[in-house]
Amino acid sequence: MSDARRLMRCDLHVHSRHSGPSTIPVLGRLVRECYSDPEAVYEAARWRGMDFVTLTDHDSIAGSLELAGRPDTFVSEEVTCLTPDGRELHLGLFDITERQHEEIQARRRDLEALLAYAAEQGLPACVNHPFSSLTGRRSDRDLTLAFAAATHVETRNGMMSERVNAHARSAGRRARLAATGGSDAHTLFSVGRAFTCVDAADRAEFLAGLRAGRTVPAGRSGSYARLTADLARLAAFACRDQAWRAQDGDPAEIVRLAAVVALLPLLPLLPIVTAAVYADEQLFAWRHSRRFERERSRSRAGRPPLLGAPAPGATTS
Repeated sequence: MSDARRLMRCDLHVHSRHSGPSTIPVLGRLVRECYSDPEAVYEAARWRGMDFVTLTDHDSIAGSLELAGRPDTFVSEEVTCLTPDGRELHLGLFDITERQHEEIQARRRDLEALLAYAAEQGLPACVNHPFSSLTGRRSDRDLTLAFAAATHVETRNGMMSERVNAHARSAGRRARLAATGGSDAHTLFSVGRAFTCVDAADRAEFLAGLRAGRTVPAGRSGSYARLTADLARLAAFACRDQAWRAQDGDPAEIVRLAAVVALLPLLPLLPIVTAAVYADEQLFAWRHSRRFERERSRSRAGRPPLLGAPAPGATTS
């Protein structure tokens, strides 16, 4: 066994400019999820002590592929998937190939099919920020379905408060899922603020430990101040990016620049908006963690298990 073994680090939830437009209605036409170049994310992660770097852009591996081939990187993505009730969940899938990415995207509108494929391929499948309101409403069985077949849960999200992360930690412990950490960075400032540790000597051992669930989340949870600061940075990046795009004289880009500039007087209201978002997150996490526990209790009391597993006490040939 190598004497170079130590707790090696990787931020398992980080975005680049390949994450696409903002998912917030209306703003999606003007603002992107992230403006960071993959190379800049890589440099920031390494500078902050990450041994390995992966990008988890929304439904895209384009950024990861820009970094592929380096001995300290691997390809990942954050998948926007739909539950049977039409709700949205985000899953982190790690160390995937281009072919697997295509198969994942073909299944992302069917949570059960997607998780079954991940299990078949031996891919780590992580339920990201399970108690966040930012992915929309939840039905009672959404998380029960996800937790029944996922292998990991994100319990240290660098943009979620400690209280919200605590709900994820408690639910993951009860479901016996491995815990991960990731910054959920949409700006370079937040890259590597939360991460996952695995006892390993090299990339192969790190990935084997990740698959086996020998993971330790580390780093810092988020805060109201960090959320507000990152949103302000995104606003500044949006202005700069749109001004650069409008230089060629494209009428559509000039109109978008005018719309972005028109929104600038609203920036002083940002702390109020983020305060409302932050408070809503706490309430959402508290409410849905309680509903999740009630749903699990009903399942244990006699409901058939999910994803086609045999009912308790059933015999198999």
